Amino acid sequence: MTKLWRLSYTKLLSQLSQTKSLNPGLQIQTHLTKIGLSNDSKHRNHLIHLYSKCGAFEYAWKLLDESPAPDLVSWSSLISGYAKNGFGKDAIWAFFKMHSLGLKCNEFTFPSVLKACSIMKELFLGKQIHGIVVVTGFESDVFVANTLVVMYAKCGELLDSRLLFEEIPERNVVSWNALFSCYTQNDFFDEAMCMFGDMIVSGVRPDEYSLSNILNACTGLGDIVQGKKIHGCLVKLGYDSDPFSSNALVDMYAKGGNLKDAITVFDEIVVPDIVSWNAIIAGCVLHECHHRAIDMLNQMRRSGIWPNMFTLSSALKACAALELLGLGQGLHSLLIKKDIILDPFVSVGLIDMYCKCDLTKDARLIYDLMPGKDLIALNAMISGYSQNEADNACLDLFVQTFTQGIGFDQTTLLAVLNSAAGLQAPNVCKQVHALSVKSGFQCDTFVINSLVDSYGKCSQLDDAATIFDECPTPDLPSFTSLITAYALLGRGEEAMKLYLKLQGMGLKPDSFVCSSLLNACANLSAYEQGKQIHAHVLKLGFMSDVFAGNSLVNMYAKSGSIEDANCAFSEVPRKGIVSWSAMIGGLAQHGYAKKALHLFGEMLKDGVSPNHITLVSVLYACNHAGLVEEANKYFETMKDSFGIEPTQEHYACMIDVLGRAGKLDDAIDLVNKMPFEANASVWGALLGAARIHKNVEVGQRAAEKLFHLQPEKSGTHVLLANIYASVGLWGDVAKVRRLMKDSRVKKEPGMSWIEIKDSIYTFIVGDRSHSRSDEIYAKLEELGQLMAKAGYVPMVDTDLHDVERIQKEILLSYHSEKLAVAFGLIATPPGAPIRVKKNLRICLDCHTAFKFICKIVSREIIIRDINRFHHFKDGSCSCGDYWSFLGLRFQDGSVPCVGEDLLCDSADRLPERDRSDRRSAGVLLPTSFPGRYGISDLGSRLFSSLIGFILLVSPLTGSSTCTTWEVEPMKKDHPTQDRRHHICLGSHSQSLF
Repeated sequence: MTKLWRLSYTKLLSQLSQTKSLNPGLQIQTHLTKIGLSNDSKHRNHLIHLYSKCGAFEYAWKLLDESPAPDLVSWSSLISGYAKNGFGKDAIWAFFKMHSLGLKCNEFTFPSVLKACSIMKELFLGKQIHGIVVVTGFESDVFVANTLVVMYAKCGELLDSRLLFEEIPERNVVSWNALFSCYTQNDFFDEAMCMFGDMIVSGVRPDEYSLSNILNACTGLGDIVQGKKIHGCLVKLGYDSDPFSSNALVDMYAKGGNLKDAITVFDEIVVPDIVSWNAIIAGCVLHECHHRAIDMLNQMRRSGIWPNMFTLSSALKACAALELLGLGQGLHSLLIKKDIILDPFVSVGLIDMYCKCDLTKDARLIYDLMPGKDLIALNAMISGYSQNEADNACLDLFVQTFTQGIGFDQTTLLAVLNSAAGLQAPNVCKQVHALSVKSGFQCDTFVINSLVDSYGKCSQLDDAATIFDECPTPDLPSFTSLITAYALLGRGEEAMKLYLKLQGMGLKPDSFVCSSLLNACANLSAYEQGKQIHAHVLKLGFMSDVFAGNSLVNMYAKSGSIEDANCAFSEVPRKGIVSWSAMIGGLAQHGYAKKALHLFGEMLKDGVSPNHITLVSVLYACNHAGLVEEANKYFETMKDSFGIEPTQEHYACMIDVLGRAGKLDDAIDLVNKMPFEANASVWGALLGAARIHKNVEVGQRAAEKLFHLQPEKSGTHVLLANIYASVGLWGDVAKVRRLMKDSRVKKEPGMSWIEIKDSIYTFIVGDRSHSRSDEIYAKLEELGQLMAKAGYVPMVDTDLHDVERIQKEILLSYHSEKLAVAFGLIATPPGAPIRVKKNLRICLDCHTAFKFICKIVSREIIIRDINRFHHFKDGSCSCGDYWSFLGLRFQDGSVPCVGEDLLCDSADRLPERDRSDRRSAGVLLPTSFPGRYGISDLGSRLFSSLIGFILLVSPLTGSSTCTTWEVEPMKKDHPTQDRRHHICLGSHSQSLF
C-alpha cells in the first residue's frame, strides 16, 4: 500500500512539474512531511525538480541542504532549473559545487551545464566541459552532442558547431533542429534553408520545431512564398495547431507584409500565449496599424495575460505614433507599479513615446536614469531632440556622449545634421562631414543624402553639389535633397537641369521631387515648365498627394495664373492649412484682397485653424488693399481668436501696412512695443516707411540696425540713399556710396526673366546679348511710336542721371522688363499672355508704359516684381496704381513719380551707339502734363526753358547741389498747396520718392 502511495505522489509531482504548479507542490510537501515520507529520495528529487522548474530555488536549496546525501538527480534538477530559467551563472556555480562533492555528470547533467555556458557565452568553460564529455565518453550521446552544437554556435563558433554536427553518428530531428536554431539566431537564413533541404533528403522527418525554425528563416529572408509552402507542410503534417508553429506563422506573415493572413492565423489559435500576442501586436505596429495594435493590447489584457517587456515595447511604439500620451504614461505607471526593472528596449520605447508627444524633458529623465546607456538609447534621445527642433540640446548631448566614448552611427549623424540645418550652422555641418569621413560613413547613402540636405538648408549649395557629384550612384533621395535645396534658394534652373539628369538615369520621381520642382518653377515664374511638371504629376498618379497639390497651387499662383491656381486648389482632396494658406497668399499677391479675405472666412467655416503663415497672408492682403482697420483687427486679435502669438513676420507686415497708410508714428510705436528684439524684416519695413515719408531720423535709426543685422545687404544702402536724396542731402548720399564701396557691398542689378518654350531668358537694362536683340529693339521702337500716338510720354523725371533728355528716354526704354516684354511679343503667338518676373520693384515709367502696351497689342501682360503681381489688361493694372507708387497719392488722385533705386548704374549700361558726353546736365519735366504737379501752363513753359543749369559737384565727395522750387497751383481744381518739388542735379541722382 505504501508503494502505491509513493507511485501516486511521484506521478502527481511529475504532472505538477509539467504545468509548473508551485502551490500544489508546496501543499504536497507539507502532506509528505506529516505522513513521514519527506525523506524519501524520489519524492525529494521530484520536489527539487518542481521547485527548480518553477524558479523557486530557495525551496529547492532547502531540500538539498536537508538531504543527508543529495544524489546526481537532485543536482541535475537544480542545474537544469537554473539553465531553463536563464540563470546561467547560478547553474555554473551549482555545477562546480556538485563537482566539488565528487559527483560526476551524466548525459542529463551535461546538456544543462552546456546550456548555461551558452547563456553566459562562456566559450572557454564550454570547451573544458567538452573535454570532460570526451573523457567520460558521452560525446556520442545525441542529446549531449546536440547541446554542444548549440553551445559553440551561440558562442560565435559556427564553424566548430557545423563540424560537431557532421561528427554526430546518428543525427536525429533534434540534431537538425539544433543546427537550424543556430543558423537562424545568427541570421544565416540561406544556410538554414539549405540545411532543411539536406534534412529532407536524408530522410529525417521534420517536426514542429524544425518547421518553426525554417519559418523564422523565411521571416528573416522576407520570403513569404517559401513561408507559405512551409505553412502547407505544417497543415499536412498536423502541426498547424502547435503553438510554436502558429506563433512563427503569425510573425512570418506580419513581417512578410501580409498582416491579413497573420491576423487569420492568430484568430485560429485556440489559446494565444504571450508570444502570440507579442507577434500580432508587433506586426500591427510594423504595418502602422497603430489603432489595431492598441485594440489587441486591450484584448490581451481582458484575456488575463499581462504584457511583458516585448509587449510594452511594441505598445509604446503605437502610443508614440498616435501621440497617445495618456496611455503611454499609463503603461509607464504599470511598470513602476509592478516594480519591473526597465530593460533597454522598453526604456527606448518610453524615450521615443515622450519625444513624439513633445515631452523631451521627461524623455531625458528616462535616458539619464538608464543604468547602461547604449547607442540605441542615445539615438532615440538625439533623434527626439532633433525632431522637436530642440537643436541646441541635440548638439550638446552629442558632444557630451562623444567625449564619453559611447560612439555614434549613421542614425546619430543624421539627427545631428538635421539639427545643424535647423540652426543654420554650416560650420557644424562641416565638422560632422569631417567626422563621417574619418569614421568611414562618407559612402553611406543616408549620410550622403543628409549632408546634401543640410548643406542646402544652410545655403551652402556648392558644398551640397560637390557631395552629390562625388556620390558614385546617387539615388532618388539624393536628387530630391539637392533639387529641394536649389528650389528653396531660388536656383530653379539648376533644379530643372538636375531633374532632367534624374530622368536620364532612369529613376522614377516621387511626389516629393515633383513638389520641389513645382516650387522651383514657382520661384522662376516658369509657367510652361510648371504645366509640364503638372502633366508629370497627373501621369505618375500624384494628384491625390497633398504635397503635390499644395505645390501646384503655389506654382500657378507665383507663375501669374491665379485661375489655374484656383483650379488646382479645388482639386486638392484634403485641404489642410498649407492648401488654404497657399491660395490665400496667392490671391493677396495678385491683388485680389477681398477674395483672399473671403477665402480666409471660408477656411474658418471649414473648421481649419490658421497658422502664423496664414495670418501673414491675411495681413499681406490687407496691405495690398490699404485695409488698415481690418489689418489692425486681425493683428490685435491673433492671440485671443486663434491662439497665435504675433511673430517677427506679423510685426513687419503690420508696420508696412501702417507705413504705407501714412501712419509712421503708429509704426514707430509698434516697433517700440514689440515684446522681443526686432529682426531685419521689421527694421526693413520701418526703413521702407521712412523712405515713403522722407523721415531721415527714422530712416537712419532703421538703417543702423540693418547694417548690424545684415551688413552684406545692398538694399539698406539703396533705401537710405533715396531718403537722403528725397530731402536733398547729397553729401550723405555720397557717404552711403563710399560706405558701400568700403564694405564691398554691391547693389543687385535689375534683372527680368521670361519663359519661352521651356527656356528661361534673362535680361538686364540695355541688354544686347540676345541673338534676337535687333528684333527686340525694333519692337520697342515700334511700340514707342504707337504709345506716343496714344498719348504716352516717357517719364524722364523718374530718371535723374546726369545725361541728356534723349538719353534718359533711351534708358527708360531699355529697362530689363521692357526688353523681356518685347521679346515675349515677338516670340509668342498673338493673344498669348506675357509673363515676366523681375527681381526688383517695377518702376513708374515701365508701369505706365505697360498699361499702354497691353491695350495696343490686346494682350495681358503679367509682371511679377519683388512685391506682387501686376496684371496689365485693357489699359489698367490690377494693383490699381496703389502698390507701384508706394501708396502715395496727391489730393487730386494723381501719383508722384517713383523711379528705380538711386544707386542704380543703368546709365552705364547704355548701348554703345547711344552713349554721349555726360558733362552737361539738365532735368526737364514733361511739358505734356501741365498742371499735374500743380504747375500752370505758364509755369510749365518756364520750366521747359530752364536749361543750362550749372552742375556743382564737389571733387572730393562727388556730391551735388539741389535746388528746391516751391510752386503754388494756378488752378483750384489742382489743390496741391504746400507741395515741394526738387530739381536735383547730380551724376547719380534718381528717384526722389
